[in-house]
Amino acid sequence: MSTLMVQGTTSDAGKSTLVTALCRWLIRQGVAVAPFKPQNMALNSAVTAEGGEIGRAQAVQAQAARLAPHTDMNPVLLKPNSDTGSQVIIHGRALTSMNAVAYHDYKAIAMQAVLASHARLSAAYPVVMVEGAGSPAEINLRANDIANMGFAEAVDCPVLLIADINRGGVFAHLVGTLELLSPSEQARVKGFIINRFRGDIALLQPGLDWLEARTGKRVVGVLPYVMDLHLEAEDGIDRRQIDKAAQVLKVVVPVLPRISNHTDFDPLRLHPQVDLQFIGPGQAIPAADLIILPGSKSVRSDLAYLRANGWDSAVARHLRYGGKVLGICGGLQMLGEQVHDPLGLEGPSGSSDGLGLLAFSTTLEEEKQLRNVRGRLLLEDVEVSGYEIHAGVTSGQALASPAVRLDDGRHDGARSADGQILGTYLHGLFETPAACSALLRWAGLADVQEVDYHALRERDIERLADLVEQHLDTDLLRSLCGVVPCTN
Repeated sequence: MSTLMVQGTTSDAGKSTLVTALCRWLIRQGVAVAPFKPQNMALNSAVTAEGGEIGRAQAVQAQAARLAPHTDMNPVLLKPNSDTGSQVIIHGRALTSMNAVAYHDYKAIAMQAVLASHARLSAAYPVVMVEGAGSPAEINLRANDIANMGFAEAVDCPVLLIADINRGGVFAHLVGTLELLSPSEQARVKGFIINRFRGDIALLQPGLDWLEARTGKRVVGVLPYVMDLHLEAEDGIDRRQIDKAAQVLKVVVPVLPRISNHTDFDPLRLHPQVDLQFIGPGQAIPAADLIILPGSKSVRSDLAYLRANGWDSAVARHLRYGGKVLGICGGLQMLGEQVHDPLGLEGPSGSSDGLGLLAFSTTLEEEKQLRNVRGRLLLEDVEVSGYEIHAGVTSGQALASPAVRLDDGRHDGARSADGQILGTYLHGLFETPAACSALLRWAGLADVQEVDYHALRERDIERLADLVEQHLDTDLLRSLCGVVPCTN
């Protein structure tokens, strides 16, 4: 069995993308592979078939490997609920919340969960493709490391180091990172990959030659900058502009400090008839057809933030002018009359007034609801699928007019009597083409072009595998994965 790890010189260097690409490239070679990330810190998550929670990026990597997502693919998930603390999720289940100091001491225990998951995947798949987190050269985090070299040393696996040339300083990133590693860790690095290169590769070649001579490490390849490539982000919001049709539906999403699962909006951002805008702090909400209140890891504090920015008044004005409002998960809870957190699960215990737009209240309970679901979106009685990740239990009169009828017999969400407001707990509802089209028609788009988001994601995974084949040293990759010996 073989394990290969991808580490990066910085966050967003391209680790998630490269692991996704390598998983599909190996599948093309007829090699079964499982993705793995020992520790992930992200508010974008996915629900596995067994009802566990993992990072969203690992769910996409599972698709690249043609596997169902499993909790062993991301045994430790940290979901920040403040600047200094996170909810700690082990093997898909939330255990507790810890501040950074407490978690640093807990990592020795978390490592046991990491190694147990890796052992199970290694027993089941010929190759385990591992994604690191952040950078291995974060000196303050080296003690008890479970996310980068600490893991690589524990399982004795080779490492590829990737850096983003589009940020600038790529040679300093690679050489500096290598210099800050211990001798055994340096020996573990088998090659460099440069990501997001634009221009003539001949102009880069002298630098590549110098890098190999300076470090004694191979340059495995240079991946080009691809303008229109889309993969769901691990955490950061993708704000790239996309050309749109002349007539579009204007959709606005306020970006809350603890916004979660903003990948819900990727199908809208990619839709040719939707102009999606993320609105940040201090910005006014512009005229729009639809305002979407997103999921939140800390609903009460994000409600206070929403009010501090004047966005509650903007939502009220938007409704007076006939606009539509959609709340998803935490956004659904905000639409109600009150949000109660008696156990202090997301911050100090207490209650907060909601926006009062729908007649229900929500109480946060210790047991998180984690489900993949299917059903019918009642706007047009069309198919919808998605997933639930929430600690809130919502009750009240407005639920008598639900948004979704689920196949398991439950009802989900609520609709206002005037049809302007809709709320649901379902993440991912725009990924179902029929449901996405129905919601766009509800929001005011008359002639909707149906888009298959899953097919778009599959297309880009295939494009990534093409880039591996065209731009990387595939003989070396096969050798590192234990597929065939390296021939040079």
